[in-house]
Amino acid sequence: MSTSLRGIANRARKDKKARFQNLYRLLDEENLRVSFYELRKTAAAGIDKVTFQDYENNLEERLSNLVERLKEKRYRAKPVRRKYIPKADGKKRPLGIPALEDKVLQRACAKTLNAIYEEDFLECSWGYRPGRSAQRASYELERALHRGKYGWVVEADIRGFFENIDHDWMQRMLEERVDDRAYIRLIRKWLRGGIMEEDGKMIHPATGTPQGGIISPVLANIYLHYVLDRWFNKVIKAESRGAIYLIRYADDFVCAFQYREDALRFKRELPTRLKKFGLEVAEEKTKMHRFSRFGGGDNGKFDFLGFEFRWVKRRSGKRGVQRRTSVKKKRVSIANFSQWIKENRHKPMAKLMRIVSSKLRGYWNYYGVRGNMKSLSQVNHECKRLLFKWLNRRSQRRSYTWEGFIDMLKHYRIPRPCITEASQDPQLKMF
Repeated sequence: MSTSLRGIANRARKDKKARFQNLYRLLDEENLRVSFYELRKTAAAGIDKVTFQDYENNLEERLSNLVERLKEKRYRAKPVRRKYIPKADGKKRPLGIPALEDKVLQRACAKTLNAIYEEDFLECSWGYRPGRSAQRASYELERALHRGKYGWVVEADIRGFFENIDHDWMQRMLEERVDDRAYIRLIRKWLRGGIMEEDGKMIHPATGTPQGGIISPVLANIYLHYVLDRWFNKVIKAESRGAIYLIRYADDFVCAFQYREDALRFKRELPTRLKKFGLEVAEEKTKMHRFSRFGGGDNGKFDFLGFEFRWVKRRSGKRGVQRRTSVKKKRVSIANFSQWIKENRHKPMAKLMRIVSSKLRGYWNYYGVRGNMKSLSQVNHECKRLLFKWLNRRSQRRSYTWEGFIDMLKHYRIPRPCITEASQDPQLKMF
């Protein structure tokens, strides 16, 4: 962290009511240069088709020109190029790809906002924050449910969250900590910037922030910090008779309650709270479950961050919360691998096996949590079966016997399933 950002973070930590001025002046050539080299070099180009290498070729002149336009208030945000990514349920997720110059500025602004709001965000907030991975969040939820007195769980989802962020509310929330009109106007330019669809049609949405923009994650966290996190910890906690717990990763969140009436009250009041800020509960994804050490056959199960959570009886005879790959995610991962190997089986074996190793290693690194070995083995078995099938269709002649195929996997050192999660809690090692 730079000296200026460290100073901002220290002040934000010491004075919870401090409002920061002169943030706009931090957008100088030195900070923008650092932000530029923090961008991913191979990222897709935006609407202007300028790549990282193109911008780097004349970097100093481009940055000088950008800073001059900022000082003279001549900077204009370019429309975002929209791309749609297939989702597991067959729908498509909209992804916004900003122009490279906008990425540089957004990166610089995001670092400043993170320096301020990291001192404000609550423990329940996990998504898009340094040192707070999705796997670690799933572990914290497992530990809380295992240790706590909770008997009911509400899993919830916000419908089209990134597309429905209210710009006026967003500005009011930022102004709680930012007292710099030029800085706020800059952020509003990105919020109000046009979106070019894949068919070339230009739209100008009145709400939302493009999912995929560099500054979108921190803005989303700020929005839900005020809409959900503080409300839950101040209002819902005061109204509840028993223990309650919230964990949120971006716009996905799970709440646990000791008593059923507290869970019902929260589930009833949540739509009204979200509606006030232009948001809506996804009813089909919002459910309440019995979830208790003493629930027995009445216990439910739920998914969060790609894991399924449920109470099980261990070999020791004790009951504990198990975290395993959700059935839907496992099915989608296998289907995606099948499609990929079918389309890429013609590639040279050395290159193909390097990619296979990378895919499997990434999967084991994320889903390799305690108690999930059975699911990992199932995925490994299916991926090997599909690999064997499609490698034998590279030509009209059969390429491998099963024994020869296994030897080939050993030769290329294809990683086997393993538990990669380090034990965070000695009391849970027994499980």
